[in-house]
Amino acid sequence: MLQEKRQILQNYSNDLIFRLKDLHVNFDKTNIYPRDEKFQSAIFDSDKKKIFSTLKSQNVSLDDVIYLSGNQIHFIKEPESYYLGSKYVIIEIPDDNIWFENIKYKMILGFLLAFLFMIVIGYFISKLFLRPMRDALHLLDRFIKDTTHELNTPVTAIITNIEMIDKDLLDEKLAKKINRIEIGAKTISNIYEDLTFITLNNQILSNNEEINLSNILKQRVDFFNSIATMKKIEFETYIKDDIFIFCDTKKISKLIDNLLSNAIKYNKIGGTIKVVLTKNSLSIEDTGKGISQENLDNLFDRYTRFDKSVGGFGIGLNIVSLIAKEYDFKIEVSSQIDVGTKVKIRW
Repeated sequence: MLQEKRQILQNYSNDLIFRLKDLHVNFDKTNIYPRDEKFQSAIFDSDKKKIFSTLKSQNVSLDDVIYLSGNQIHFIKEPESYYLGSKYVIIEIPDDNIWFENIKYKMILGFLLAFLFMIVIGYFISKLFLRPMRDALHLLDRFIKDTTHELNTPVTAIITNIEMIDKDLLDEKLAKKINRIEIGAKTISNIYEDLTFITLNNQILSNNEEINLSNILKQRVDFFNSIATMKKIEFETYIKDDIFIFCDTKKISKLIDNLLSNAIKYNKIGGTIKVVLTKNSLSIEDTGKGISQENLDNLFDRYTRFDKSVGGFGIGLNIVSLIAKEYDFKIEVSSQIDVGTKVKIRW
């Protein structure tokens, strides 16, 4: 900026020195100090004492040629002769900041262009690097969908045929074996339904209707009773009759199944599961390991597991959360370590 102003100031100083020379020669005719609306000026003697000044800035340095003082630009020049006793001539013009505005806009424009360029490059690079991961996830998704589809028929066939067997006609050893097969088949069936729900991203169309929640809850407790028996877990049910709710039968069954499955999975051997159904709520309480307070906030996150010793995919409670959000159910969870966990659904 100073370099750009130097030539202008040089011209102003030459003009002033010419006028000083004229005043010096004709001082007996006129003694008016030369002024100009384009600049301010001052003259100093050889001892650097001010002779006369119209400068706005009082901070004057005679050791530099050109410098910035506040918002004023000063230019120092020495005349070839001591006109009016002056050894130093100072020219002053305001710093109009136009140069800074130009640079500022150039910087902003350059930054925006560079930022846009980096976004475009970053987009293509990220696509390039994420393509293998995206392809792998696509293959995994297809594998899960194909696997769950293939599992449906044999699992359904196993459960249907087991339910048709009259266990009272079997001897004790064979009845135990059949019971183990039933438990395994039901476990696989529950996992299949969870995976189907997740892979469809909760896009299953809801066939909402008035359903008897009391009957459905009793059926689901009976379904899981054989699995609970393997861990010597007993159900304590307090189910009020004829509680009706407007929702999809499959989805409310899936919600109940995941809560009961977790209550069995994380319960202790010989524990109990308390199931209570009232007009506006369903609560399932176990006597298991419990959940720490810091883990309760992430309880419904997908693939979250706090106990690695127990099997599972970490998707059961996430499905419960998705179904609850769809029907505007409120979920309340309270838990104590080594005491148990209680999950309450309100509507």
